[in-house]
Amino acid sequence: NLTWKLANGTLTISGTGAMADYYYDSPWYDYRFSIKSVIINDGVTSIGKDAFHGCYSLTSVTIPNSVTSIGKWAFYYCSSLTSVTIPNSVTSIGDIAFADCSSLTSVTIGNSVTSIGNSAFSGCKSLTSVTIPNSVTSIGLSAFEYCFSLTSVTIPNSVTSIGSGAFRGCSSLTSVTIPNSVTSIREDTFEGCTSLTSVTIPNSVTSILWSAFEGCSSLT
Repeated sequence: NLTWKLANGTLTISGTGAMADYYYDSPWYDYRFSIKSVIINDGVTSIGKDAFHGCYSLTSVTIPNSVTSIGKWAFYYCSSLTSVTIPNSVTSIGDIAFADCSSLTSVTIGNSVTSIGNSAFSGCKSLTSVTIPNSVTSIGLSAFEYCFSLTSVTIPNSVTSIGSGAFRGCSSLTSVTIPNSVTSIREDTFEGCTSLTSVTIPNSVTSILWSAFEGCSSLT
């Protein structure tokens, strides 16, 4: 029930219902280098898997309040995308959804998101800060891995699970407070966070797994 139109570098998707899932075969895939902006109109309820993968010229995207999920690889390797606002209607961000969006500096995560997928923002090396809303209960493995510019992150008390390697290689991260809803710090969680000087670990944590803070050479 969806239609699409590409004009002057703007891809507009309209209609009612869910977007299909793709694998290198979206109907606009052959035009991906020409797409500079994406407008998803109200009525579309999901962003399908692999929908905009490799749209290297994409700089902006408009996601309406009708969208409830963002699929795997949806914006993977959109290396010119600078900011994204995920509306309050979205409940899940798929695996690798925004991975290697190397120009992404700003992300607003809506307050209905409950899960951030594996490697969802991995390799977003220009991302400087992220505030995770208190609707989120799980942060996937490698979710923010190699976000080299990330200096601060706020993890709310709603989070009960932080995946292994979630902040691995975040070499600009200086401090982190782990909420008292977390019971385990998984393997490699903060490995290579070379600017990390302080960590607050709550009484709720009963296990710290291998290499959790390996290479945190500034930890005092």
